[in-house]
Amino acid sequence: MAYYNWILAFHVMSFMSWMAMLFYQPRLYVYHREHADNDGFVEVVKIQEYKLYKYIGLPAMWATIASGGALIYLVPTMLDSKWLIVKLIFAAIMVAYSFSLEFIRVKLIDDPHYKSGKFFRFYNEVPTLLMIVIVIMVVLKPI
Repeated sequence: MAYYNWILAFHVMSFMSWMAMLFYQPRLYVYHREHADNDGFVEVVKIQEYKLYKYIGLPAMWATIASGGALIYLVPTMLDSKWLIVKLIFAAIMVAYSFSLEFIRVKLIDDPHYKSGKFFRFYNEVPTLLMIVIVIMVVLKPI
């Protein structure tokens, strides 16, 4: 238990870093899609997409999962809380969403006209909705 607060702080920092990628990656896809005919621009955006996902988002996601698992390991009775179960369900959806961003990134390499800019603007709102539920569960513990 001596390390609980340190692990919790790391968990929050990891989550914030992961969210940064989840918020910005789809915005890069908007630029990628809407400027698909500008090869030089798209090449720069592809590099940004790759680095943001592989060097920031993916490690932050795994750090969030690992630190969250460590917190549950230290206090396993937390699993008796309904708010945590709801948080974990929405976190799992967020993990799936994160992997979907990599699928889209690879798809855009082969087909720069994949989906529309409007679709990616809408898709960009998904992590916000997930984050709202997760933060409410953690802070307010309404159930």
